[in-house]
Amino acid sequence: MSTDVAADGRRTFKLTLAYDGAAYQGWQRQPGRATIQERVEAAVCAVTGEQAAVHASGRTDAGVHALGQVAHVRARWRLPPETLLRALNANLPEDVAVRRAEEAPAAFHARRDARRKTYFYQVYVGPDRHPFWRRFALHLRRPPDVRAMRAAAAMLTGRRDFRSFVAHAGAREDTVRTLYFLRVLDARCGLRIFACADGFLQHMVRALAGTLLQVGAGRAPPAAVREILAARDRGAAPASLPPHGLFLWRVDY
Repeated sequence: MSTDVAADGRRTFKLTLAYDGAAYQGWQRQPGRATIQERVEAAVCAVTGEQAAVHASGRTDAGVHALGQVAHVRARWRLPPETLLRALNANLPEDVAVRRAEEAPAAFHARRDARRKTYFYQVYVGPDRHPFWRRFALHLRRPPDVRAMRAAAAMLTGRRDFRSFVAHAGAREDTVRTLYFLRVLDARCGLRIFACADGFLQHMVRALAGTLLQVGAGRAPPAAVREILAARDRGAAPASLPPHGLFLWRVDY
């Protein structure tokens, strides 16, 4: 990636972050509340001596995790990005880590330059609860009908109006997104539901995953998702799943 230095001497760094979101009120800084952004900005200040804003590719909600969140920061840092990575990690709590640091062009913006994002929702399937999955997966005692879930998922992909799957949408809000894929895959814990799009609405992945699990439980046929889409009404879709099973997996530029 080509690099350059701004007139004020600041360099732009692209950071790839992982975090356990259980103890945080999401990404965005909020007065009096623990957030990922506040923790990362505090680490940047401790390392560089600057009060620098850290901008992410998007705001993960309270309790949501990340394996590949991308953010950028502009700072007067003269050492290599690898040194910045180590210094930041030394000043971050154990549930937040910088996985990669690289220098980026001065104009790089983690949110505006993102082309697509991929999340997955994790489901633990087993007759009894498992203490090691309780923070990171929804528990289902019985396996769902994965074939039916996959049939429903295929009907949701493409460029569509996802108003029925957004937590809150104003009358004028653009709720059209391109869902590149929605896949139900086997995982060690049971299932992972992957969703990749050019952008996501609030609680959209959790609502999509909840709808697929309703189909998998036999409470609705796969074709019901077409009616939910056509309704353009949040009340037409099942409730969103809880946040603890959701992970931001990767951001593509």
